[in-house]
Amino acid sequence: MNNELYSKLKQLDIEDFIWLIYLFIIFYSWYSNSLERKYFLTKNSIFKSKYNNTIRLIFSILIIVYIYFLKSSISDLKSLKSTDSIHRKNLVYLSFLGSLFVTISGIIFLFIAFNDDNIDVELAFN
Repeated sequence: MNNELYSKLKQLDIEDFIWLIYLFIIFYSWYSNSLERKYFLTKNSIFKSKYNNTIRLIFSILIIVYIYFLKSSISDLKSLKSTDSIHRKNLVYLSFLGSLFVTISGIIFLFIAFNDDNIDVELAFN
């Protein structure tokens, strides 16, 4: 097996694991919504605290995933060859930009999650 094929298969294994992480995030987001709902109905600060902790954990995990994809995009960008087609170069560059913007948005959401103690802003896993 050549190195490029091995690398692609390894990357797919990592992405399979990331899909499991996303499933966890989805269910944990569902749980955080129930905590948020309970807080708004009862004004019980325990629900608010649990909600804040869950949303912070969700976005912290997402940042790690987003950084993984950003690093992968940077690696793809660096591995471009002068002989690659313009089409491929454009797609790799656009993939990098998409990963960069998603990472930036994740950092912004994480910042909000750590600074919105009063649950003034609705945060959702996108």
